[in-house]
Amino acid sequence: MPALKMFIGRFWHDQRGVSAVEFALIAPVMITLYFGSAEFCQGYMAQRRMDHATSQVADITSQGGVITRDELDDTFALAHLIMSPFPTAPLKMRVSGVTRNSNGVAKVDWSRGSGMGARGTGAVVTVPAGMIANGESVILSEATYDYASPLGYLLPDAVRFRRTFYLRPRLVDTVTCSNC
Repeated sequence: MPALKMFIGRFWHDQRGVSAVEFALIAPVMITLYFGSAEFCQGYMAQRRMDHATSQVADITSQGGVITRDELDDTFALAHLIMSPFPTAPLKMRVSGVTRNSNGVAKVDWSRGSGMGARGTGAVVTVPAGMIANGESVILSEATYDYASPLGYLLPDAVRFRRTFYLRPRLVDTVTCSNC
């Protein structure tokens, strides 16, 4: 029995290996925090790029008076370049010309989509209060992006980002699409 007491006493007072035990307890928490912050930053960057792409589609569309399908398709291609280095397959976009009629109802004049269906001509849309008066128009740019984490550690499922931009035409009262 005295030998067992001496062994336990030596073991209890031995300080060697304390750092290894502390590291083993703290390392999983620190690694989880590191990967979690990396995933959060990647998701935030993807959302910011999608926001920028959506605003650029609206901005480019609102600059002219008449736009064509091919020009809109080129604008969507530019939006895909903005998303780089993130995958562009999950990016779905739509741009529409909307006019508020004399009754105060905002309706779609034309629409074009990339990965997202175009809105039907005459479809009623909601425009924020005070954005446009009766008889005025606005360019409505919408996008969704299904972000799937490259690590899949803390975000195993895709997260859907959505963004909507409203821009008034710059040089004309209404932007029209000649062949939409």
